[in-house]
Amino acid sequence: MTLLSFDEDGVEVVYEGTEFRLERDLVEEAIGKSYFDVTDHEVLKIVEEEPSLTGEPKRIADILA
Repeated sequence: MTLLSFDEDGVEVVYEGTEFRLERDLVEEAIGKSYFDVTDHEVLKIVEEEPSLTGEPKRIADILA
């Protein structure tokens, strides 16, 4: 299970017991759009090869609101 924790500067990730951070600039470059318009599902796809996506995707701007 992958855990994502968002803040205004990036995402804290726990993937298979390993903790790391994806900085805002890296997420924007990888997805190709503004950080706040990126969804949690898009970030999960950066981390996992074939993620199990459930529920509706949520924009980072909405998660931080």
